[in-house]
Amino acid sequence: MKKNRNEKILLIGGRSKAKSLATSLLSQGYHVIAVNESEEECMRLAAIKGLSVYNGDGTKPYVLDEAGAAECKIAIALTSCDEDNLVACQICKRNFGIKKTVSLVADPNKTEFFHQMGIDSVVCAISAVTNIIQQQAFVDDLVNIVPVGFGMVQIIEVHIPEDAPVCGKKLWEIDLPQEVVIGCILRRDSALIPRGDTRINAGDTLVVIARSGQEQSTICVLTGRE
Repeated sequence: MKKNRNEKILLIGGRSKAKSLATSLLSQGYHVIAVNESEEECMRLAAIKGLSVYNGDGTKPYVLDEAGAAECKIAIALTSCDEDNLVACQICKRNFGIKKTVSLVADPNKTEFFHQMGIDSVVCAISAVTNIIQQQAFVDDLVNIVPVGFGMVQIIEVHIPEDAPVCGKKLWEIDLPQEVVIGCILRRDSALIPRGDTRINAGDTLVVIARSGQEQSTICVLTGRE
């Protein structure tokens, strides 16, 4: 299914995470709106060309209303407080009819509860990294990214088009940036944990774990597009 690059995406909270994700989404042509309670952080985010920034508490309906949440298709909650992320996502879905909500969680034990509460996607960097280690995939490559501080690990999904340079290649043949790991391949109705000899197919969606700042170069390597 072809993505509509004109879709609006709402980012709630976050510091380096919001900045990195906003930059990546804007480079792909999405319209991105960021809501942040910190005035200082809003000033930093406002320096990003094309990003709409609103100062306020993302758990308050009137703040999200002012930011234009009703026009967004996806809401991503990135605060350091799991409870705030849950509340923000629930408000986005219930009050503004946002179709897909994504929440970051610091505590992997809360993942199932968040799903039960109606959150569409729950992202826990700790769980993602742990699962890869348990599958013994690229353990050596993980050494440099496991110890980094909160917010330094980014998880992104990369869709592989038919003309991508990596189509048909094995994982070990792909020259990825340092501190980047392909943790999972979503292929049709299956989720695969890749190994070095796993081939990338057109239509795959790769779940990539990367050190903050490596996102755009990774997308370029995998898709051939700036």
